[in-house]
Order: sequence, then C-alpha cells, then structure tokens
Amino acid sequence: MTDVVMIPTARPTFVTDVALERAVAARKLLEELGATVRGPEELVMTPDDIESARSFLLGGSDLVVNVCASFSDATPALELYSGLDKPLLLWSFREPGPVGDRLWLNSLCGANLFGHALRRNGQEVRLVYGDPDDANVRARIAEALDGTLPAAPELPTEQHERADASEVAADLEALRGRRIGILGEAPAGFTPSDFDPELLRSLFGLDVDPLGIDDAFEQIHGVSEDDRSREYNAVVAARPTLTALDGTQVMGHAAVTAALRAWSERADLSAVAVRCWPEFPTQLGVCPCSSLSRLADEGTPTVCERDVYGAVTMLLCEALGSGTTYLVDTVDLDEEENLVRLWHCGSAATSLAADPDNATQYVHCNRKIGVAGNFPLKTGPVVLARLTEDLPGSENPTGLRLLIASGVSIPAPNRFQGNTADVRMDANAAEMVAGLVTGGFPHHTVLAWTDIRPKLRAAADLLGIPVVEW
Repeated sequence: MTDVVMIPTARPTFVTDVALERAVAARKLLEELGATVRGPEELVMTPDDIESARSFLLGGSDLVVNVCASFSDATPALELYSGLDKPLLLWSFREPGPVGDRLWLNSLCGANLFGHALRRNGQEVRLVYGDPDDANVRARIAEALDGTLPAAPELPTEQHERADASEVAADLEALRGRRIGILGEAPAGFTPSDFDPELLRSLFGLDVDPLGIDDAFEQIHGVSEDDRSREYNAVVAARPTLTALDGTQVMGHAAVTAALRAWSERADLSAVAVRCWPEFPTQLGVCPCSSLSRLADEGTPTVCERDVYGAVTMLLCEALGSGTTYLVDTVDLDEEENLVRLWHCGSAATSLAADPDNATQYVHCNRKIGVAGNFPLKTGPVVLARLTEDLPGSENPTGLRLLIASGVSIPAPNRFQGNTADVRMDANAAEMVAGLVTGGFPHHTVLAWTDIRPKLRAAADLLGIPVVEW
C-alpha cells in the first residue's frame, strides 16, 4: 500500500466547514484507492496546527499531499515542506457557493501561492485541480498513488512579434525617476510581496517611498474635518451606492482616501502599494479597497497586499499604453469553456466596471465592513502580465522574468463578491493554470484591456528579462 501524508491547510476567514468537508472527502478518496493515509484530520490553520502537522512528515512517505482546503498564506508551505526531498502534490478544489456570493474557499489561489513560495525555495510541486467526486481527479490521484504525478507543463518559449525598440525605449526612459509609495510591510506568508529595491533602481530607475502602518494611521487620524467631509461628499456623489452603507465606515473610508491622496501628492508618487490587512480592518475599522479604487480612478495605479512588483508591472503596462489596469488573483478554472475567473476583493477603478454607472460599493467579502467595490469587470480583449523573480539556478542576470497571457473577458454576472472577470484564454487555460503553480509564478497578475503584448516583449528584450508567454 502507498504511504501518504495528507495535510489540509485553510484560513479561518473562509467557509471552513465546507473546506473541512472537502478535506475529509479527499482523505476518503485516497483511502478508497488503497493508500494508507497519515496526517491531521482537522484543518491546519494556526502555528500550533503547523507544529503538530510537522510530526507526520518525520520518517518519510511515498507521497505528500497538501490539500488546499481553502486559501492560506504560504507560511505552512515554507514551515512544513522546505526540506521535502520529493515533489509536493498540491490539491485544490473548485469554488462552491452561489453566483454573487464571496469566494467560499479560494483554494486554487492558495495552491498558486504555495507554488510560488516553494519553487523559489528550490522545491518541486505538482497540481491536481478539482473535487474528490470528479472522475478525472480520481484518475489523477490513482496515478499519483502508482508513482506517476501530474506533469509540470513545459513553460512556453515561442517568440512573438515585437514593437519598435526605439519607441519602447522612450517609454521605459519615462519610468526613470518615478516613485512607488509602499505602505507597511509584506503580509506574512505573501512571498510575491517581497522585492529588491536596488533591482528596481538599477533596472527601471524606480525609487520607493516607505510609510509605516503606525505613521499612516497617524496621518489618517490627522485628516481635518473639512478634508474628510469634502472627500465624503465628493465620493458619495460619484458613488451613490455608498449611501446604503454604515455612515461611520464611509466617513472612515473618506479619511483613508484623503490621507493616501495627500501622501501621494506630497511624495510625488506614481503608484501606491498598501498592506491592506490585517491592521486596516482590525485596528482602523475600515477596509481600504475603495480608497485604492478612488486613487486608481484619479490616475494613480494602486495595489493591495503591498505587492511592489505588481505595482511595477502596472507602471510598466501603463507606460506602454495599457490604460488603467487591475491586480487580480486566478481563482477558478472551467476547462470545458477554456475559461479562468480573475478576481480581487474590490479595489478596481470604477472605470473598469462592466457598467461604470453601476459600480456598486459594498462591504468587504471576508471582513464584512466597508468599503470595497462589488461589480463585474468590463469585457473585451485582455492581456495578463506579471514581473516576478526568476527561479533558483537561472543564469538570467536581471533575476526577473515576465509572464504574459491573453484572452477575452466575456459578459457574465459578478461570480464572486468583489471584482470578477470571466476570461476565455487564447492558450489552453488548464495548462496555463498548472504552469502558474508548478512554474512558481505569483498568485497576482495585472489585467489590462489594451493589447500591449508587442511592446511588453520589446521592453523585456531591452531590459534583458526573459518572457514566458501563454
């Protein structure tokens, strides 16, 4: 019999009873297929849970499976698997829940983040996507128990059309001297939010302006009543659905917006990357999502979860003519439709809404306090892009690589509370998703509605950055 260690990871802010049901079903399937299964029977969500789970990895096993029962940050991955001497099998589930409800699990995104953390740490990962009652999943798990893990797709190397290098060189030159505001530290376990400021300076000519959480909150609390009221009246006029929300939270949202705008103007910032949790909701009592949206509508690219390379990708795209962009997670895959759902929790500019006149403002999907957008993203041809670290062992001197993909955002209801785009990919969607995870790409990509691919490729050539394009 195959000896399997199965560890189910999750986060308490998701629907943990459903996550546990899926994890129990996954364990049952492994046992039905003849495996001897060891590992925690409850969800691993705390430091104590991680420490208890570690004991199951002692002594070896034939197969190690991390069930991404819901999203979690990469702390469990790094704590548990950094010394693993075999590929880790990541198993993520499809999204349950009715259309328009929040993401119940965000399991696929969790696997994506685990893959990024482990691949940049020198580990190998593989992906199984789907529910335990899926016949294809059953077949993949049976093969894994027989010693054949799902393949890690070869990363594409095909070359495509380049734009005129001299024109793109001028666009890149325009980035030099710009500044990115960085509010707070990277969230724990969010490895894509790490960055190298010296690399940004040497490669792009970009500087950073750091602002600590405490200092930011002091500035927010220091917003005058006049400035707070002025922003409150302006934003309610521009976004009338705010009148349905708690007035104290909307006034707090106005203070956050006013403070971020003042910082941006004072420090001459070209983009802003914000540590949006946990301190904003837990200490300030407001989520900053719609404040980031407000700045984005005013022309300043903004990213949540303090993702600096995400902000750099936005600046690059917009310098090349993309217009306003949005930072998204890949959260759902429909293989039959060759479709992925791209989502984030509500910081999209209202100009990116499918119907800008109905860009509803609402409470945050997990925190249940204001303010975050809740509307589908606009349709049409789209490009996905992401600057990220290259893998260990690469001979690439810049240390970065550029992900590019493309598709069409199709008309659809807002599948998940926040901002969702249903994108039918030009490449094979299932292969791309597997490649994101096994290739160690971040769970964040930048979504643009202008085809700047020839310029992106030319920019990468000028910068000496290899391109991976689906």
